[in-house]
Amino acid sequence: MKRLLILSGKGGTGKTTTAAAFIRFAQARAMADCDVDAPNLHLVSGMTAQPQQSEFLGGDKAVIDPARCTGCGLCARHCCFDAIRIRDGRCEVVDYACEGCGVCAALCPSQAVTLRPDQAGTLSLWDEEPVFSTATLKMGRGNSGKLVTQVKAALTRAAAPDVPLAIIDGSPGIGCPVIASVTGVDLVLIVAEPSLSGLSDLERILHTTSILQTPAAVCINKYDTNPEKAQAIQDFCKAQSVPFVGKIPYDKRASQAINAGHSLAQYDCPARDALYDVFTNTMALLSQSTAR
Repeated sequence: MKRLLILSGKGGTGKTTTAAAFIRFAQARAMADCDVDAPNLHLVSGMTAQPQQSEFLGGDKAVIDPARCTGCGLCARHCCFDAIRIRDGRCEVVDYACEGCGVCAALCPSQAVTLRPDQAGTLSLWDEEPVFSTATLKMGRGNSGKLVTQVKAALTRAAAPDVPLAIIDGSPGIGCPVIASVTGVDLVLIVAEPSLSGLSDLERILHTTSILQTPAAVCINKYDTNPEKAQAIQDFCKAQSVPFVGKIPYDKRASQAINAGHSLAQYDCPARDALYDVFTNTMALLSQSTAR
């Protein structure tokens, strides 16, 4: 199974819109949403059945036994993260603020504090074709890269051996979830926006994919909102020998599709036609990269 990952330098560039359209164009039988901090691909992918769900355990967090706690406040005074507060004469942990450092457990005179594995998120898997894997990370958790790896592993296990293609919607930026998403894929498609920051974001992602030795291609969404910057991105790609697979115009039908929970591939409009050209060119590149 070959894996196509779709990324962007920031949120709102059209990454998920592109991924949803590609899924429909390809009639994909395997897909994943690795944007675990804010997954939304399932909203436009037609998934109606209830998924199988499992807990994702991240790092340890402090738990205070109220029966043992005397409310002395020693733990709260020494917590560097302000993760413990005193209420009604008892100490309690602020779940999203605790970093699991263990100072509170070490200092508690009544041994009321213990460190326990934290349920940092939830994995969701639709295991009937099309197979769809995703996850949601709880607020403030720092285990996004590990969770992304589990999302990809669940997709691989659930997909049938004869599935030729998996389309993966990644996270914006270049952080841990992006690095975990890029690892092991066959091609990355970067959706750029025609702006000064869009070019800077593109340079950073290409630097990341080059370090991970993963082929990448570029398309521009809403190119006609700033033709000058769109041309600058094309010139940059040409100078860096990065494949440029097309540009998509601004189209109000895209907003209509998103608001209706549909893929833009279902609409007859210029953006859909341009996206199909981008899809065709990307599939051709993916075929070349798998032939090596």
